[in-house]
Formats: sequence, C-alpha cells, structure tokens
Amino acid sequence: MNGYTGKILRVDLTNGTLEVEEHDELFYRQYLGGAGLIAYYLLKEVPADTDPLGPDNLLIFAGGPMTGVPIAGSGRSAVGGRSPLNGGYGEADVGGFFGAEMRRAGYDAVVVRGQAESPVYLWLHDGEAEIRPADHLWGMTTGDTQAAVRDELGEKNARLALIGPAGEKLVRYACVINDLKHAAGRTGLGAVMGSKKLKCVVAHGTAPVPVADKEGVQALAKFMTTNWKEMAWGMHELGTPGGLTGLHKQGKLPTRNFQDGQFEGNEAIGGEALRDTLLIDRGGCYACPIRCKRVVEVNDADYQVDPMYGGPEYETLGSFGSVCGVDDLRAICKANEISNAYGLDTITAGMVVAFAMECFENELLSVEDTGGLELRFGNGKAMVAMVQQIADREGLGDLLAEGSAIAAKKIGRGAEAFTVNAHNQPFPMHECRSRHGQALGYAVSPTGADHMHNMWDEGLVRDPVGEGWKEMGVYTSAPATDLSATKVHAYTVTGNMKWLENSLGLCAFIPWSTDQKVDIVRAITGWKTNLWELLKAGERYVTMMRLFNMRCGWTREDDKLPARMAEYHRSGSVTEEPVLPEVLAKAVTQFYGMMGWDTETGMPTAARLEELEIAWAAPQMADA
Repeated sequence: MNGYTGKILRVDLTNGTLEVEEHDELFYRQYLGGAGLIAYYLLKEVPADTDPLGPDNLLIFAGGPMTGVPIAGSGRSAVGGRSPLNGGYGEADVGGFFGAEMRRAGYDAVVVRGQAESPVYLWLHDGEAEIRPADHLWGMTTGDTQAAVRDELGEKNARLALIGPAGEKLVRYACVINDLKHAAGRTGLGAVMGSKKLKCVVAHGTAPVPVADKEGVQALAKFMTTNWKEMAWGMHELGTPGGLTGLHKQGKLPTRNFQDGQFEGNEAIGGEALRDTLLIDRGGCYACPIRCKRVVEVNDADYQVDPMYGGPEYETLGSFGSVCGVDDLRAICKANEISNAYGLDTITAGMVVAFAMECFENELLSVEDTGGLELRFGNGKAMVAMVQQIADREGLGDLLAEGSAIAAKKIGRGAEAFTVNAHNQPFPMHECRSRHGQALGYAVSPTGADHMHNMWDEGLVRDPVGEGWKEMGVYTSAPATDLSATKVHAYTVTGNMKWLENSLGLCAFIPWSTDQKVDIVRAITGWKTNLWELLKAGERYVTMMRLFNMRCGWTREDDKLPARMAEYHRSGSVTEEPVLPEVLAKAVTQFYGMMGWDTETGMPTAARLEELEIAWAAPQMADA
C-alpha cells in the first residue's frame, strides 16, 4: 500500500501486550493519519466517563502519509488522547525526526492503552516492538533520558518522543518532547503519558515509506530544495520570531496577560535581537532544507542555557516575554530550556505565570503565596523561578500546574477575570481582537484556543481576494475585524485545510501551493484525489472531534471567549476592536450551519454524518 506501512501498533501497558492491527487502503483514504486517526480512535474507543489520567484513556502517536517521505515539510506527526486540560479532544502536532523514524520502523501509528505498574519505555525498530523497564529513567530530564536510552540500546540515531518530570508529576499542560527541541505542546498529553508511566517511545528504522510515484516525489522535493531561498529565506534567517516586532507596531503583540497589544521591550526580544546575540545555530526537521529552528546558548553569571534544548520560537518569546512583560532574552531562553528539559508547553506555562502576575499585582496573591518572589510583570528572574516551581510542582507552582482555570477558582476573589482561555486552554500569542475570524476559531476550536488550525484575517483584507481563497470558494474580501458570514465561511474552509494538513503530516510553514499539496498526496499514494476530496477529509475529522467533545460534556455554552476579549487594550491600539459576545454568538450559529451541525446545539446532524461516511458514530452519541 503506497504511503503507508499498513500497520498500527496496539499497546496495552496494563497487561504488557503488543498487537499489530492492519487496515485496508480505503480506511487510510478515509482517515489519512495524524489528526484523522486520532479522532477515529478516540471516538471509537474512549467513553464519556473516561478519566483523562486514568488507564482507559488512549495515548496515540500518529503519522500521516507524508510523514517520513523525503520531501520538505514531512517531519510532522501528531499525539492525541483525552485532554486533562480541556476535558475533551486533545491533540498536539510536532516536528523533528521521531515521526519519520516511527514510520521507517514499520508503524503508521501507535495506540497505547492502560497503565504500567512501574515505569516503562517502548522500543520500535524495523518492524519489531518491545516494552522495556524505565525505572532508572524516571525523574530524569529529557536530555539525560535521551542520552541514557541511546547508550543502553547502542543506537545513537534512535529518535525519542518522551516526557520529563513535569509529565511524570501530571502537570496538566505537560507536553511530549521530540528530539529535545520539538514539542507536541498543547492539551496536556505529557501528563497522559506520565499517568501511563510511559517515559518514552523510541524509534529507529531503515525501511523507506513506500510511494507510488518515486520520480514525482523526487521532482517535488527538488522544486522546494531549489526554490526555498526565494520563498522562505526569512524563516531560515529569523525563524518564527521574525514577526514579533512587526506585531508590536501593528498593536497585535499580546502583552501583560493580553491587557495590552504593544510591548515597549519588543526590540530586545525579537527575531533580530535573538539572531544578533544568543543564536549559535539553526536546527530543522526531517528532510527540510529551511532549518527554521533556533539554537541558543547562554553562559553568564545569571543564566546558563544548554544549546541541546534548542531555542525559543515566536510563541515562547511571546509567552515568557511580552505576555509576562519580560524583555530579558536570557531569562526567556532559560524558561524555554526548563520547559524542554522538564516537558512543559511554553504557551500555557507563560500564560499561567502571566495570570499569576496579574493576581499578584491585584493583591490576590502575596509574597507568602509565591515563596518570596515579587511576581510582577517584568520580573524575569521571578518568571524563571515560577516556571521551575511549576515543573517541580513545588510551592505556588503546584497550584499553577493545574492550569489557570482551576487555579482561579482556588484563588477566588475575582481571579477568573484574569484567565485568558478558551475551553480552559490559554490563548496562544495571537491577538484576536485584531482578527475576528481568528476569534471565532478560538471559540469553536476542538482542542481549546489554538492558532495552528485557525485563520489569519489579514489575508482576506485584499480586494480582490487572492487565488488561494478563490480556489476554496471564498470570493469576497472582508476587514480584519469583521465577523460577517463571509468571514465565517473563510474560517470554515481554512479550518478544514488546517486539519487536513495535520492529518497528512505536513508542516504549515512550507510554502507549498494548494495544487502542489494535492500533487504530493497523489505522488505518494497513487490515488486520483483532488482538493474537494481532501478538504472533505478535514471536515470529517473536525466533525468527529466535535462529536467526541459533545460526548465528553461540551455544549454550545462552552464555545465562547474570555471577558477580556470584549474590552479594549488598556493602552489603546490602532487595529483592535473588541469581540462582542452577541456578534460572536451569531457567528457561532452560522459556523454550525455551514458545518452541517444543529444551529442551536452544535451537534452534527445525522445527514452530515451520512455524507461524511461516519454514520457509525451516531449510536455512540445517544447519551450526549
């Protein structure tokens, strides 16, 4: 079968058993991989009463048909399970080399159930799988774990997806780290992995992923290798941090827990400053020529940062930087190192610290609560110390490890007003008061607030709209702060495309055209597919995610934004416009209708399930 190994490994850690499950080509064409496989297995096998940190939850590692094929953007894979942070669908996508190595080792996905009596790790190699003891690894940082496992196996090229102490201690936003530098960051799947006492999944393989048209794949790969400098040099030179100072100028840089849209210290923490001071190298992912990852080193009296943990992306510079009011690059890089070594989602960790800072400045927390830290906006040393407390679950960090929603209820006295979450997941570093289509995306996201399956309203401002919009059936331009039916439609098709990319194992930062994406799928699989079929696949997956979330108890009332998004920035901004609840509610209703979901409840209709050929899910929703 082209594009697939045809094998999915089923692991039961309670019983210590391993089984291989095989599916036919039609199954893969319908669910593809990545997000599609995760949504399928969660909806099929994880009931509503499943404890996210209990043995009956699934933890799924899934590649797509592109994952491990030697072509730019194919280093992506996904991790999924029921989220301990949002209580519903949990998924995080990640780059690096592990996903490719898992597929080369013989498996399209690994589905883990149960809970080991004592720590273990999973070793995948050339079609074989073993469960091995990991008591000696428990408590180690990710760097120490990787070194120890490679030494133990005598395989220096093995790739690891692993957790650090934060995952072991069930921090609700602990993440899974690939290759020490790449994070499957959001929704708390590192805690799910820790609850199963699974320290790491290790993979090494030599079998290439079979493709239908080898020459076609090679031609596409050569195109990007030849042209990436003209198309994506900025991503190599400055990486994702390259846009930070521009966002400040536009009033779109989240600052001091989203109270402001501009940060006076922006130039000190932007991509140019990082390049000119602490950057020592650029890293990349499997088969990608762009190498957009940052690698930094700090060695002074205040901080020491090991380059083996990479360096901060834009999201991290925002979350530990402007959102916390910190303009010290060294402190931000140290917080990033702690997060990668201990296994924390940098977005959520920074946002939780910013929440605590606002509580502190409003006298809802005191120095007695913080262990003597002056936890104020701008205090970089206090920010770093609190990130370490969270990773260790010590002091106030033990409460903050539960996430800002739970912490706010515990603190009380109006602390809920300082949470900037959707579905209990803190916002990423993108200001949706300047992008109202993105605001809708945060509200209806199946994983909680997320930017990687969202839209960028700036692209729809141009009149006439670009060809990329027209080929998806969007013909009308709209202002960035508009939330009309045009904008809802644009978000709907964009979301479907993003979920498709997550299922293919395709990086969002590689400038493939839409036609080229279709050509890549055809060359790999041999299918005579087209854009219509592929976008329908994205629609199928997000519909399954919606079903899963509603079975877990999500309702229309949860599809909303925090109160802060209905307010102006304290300092004012030239681009912002508050997102009014009544306007958002109308857009949510329109989104439901465009998706073929009930416009009152958001429940996917029976007709839509039949159209998407997932009517098998209807009986499972009887009690939802």
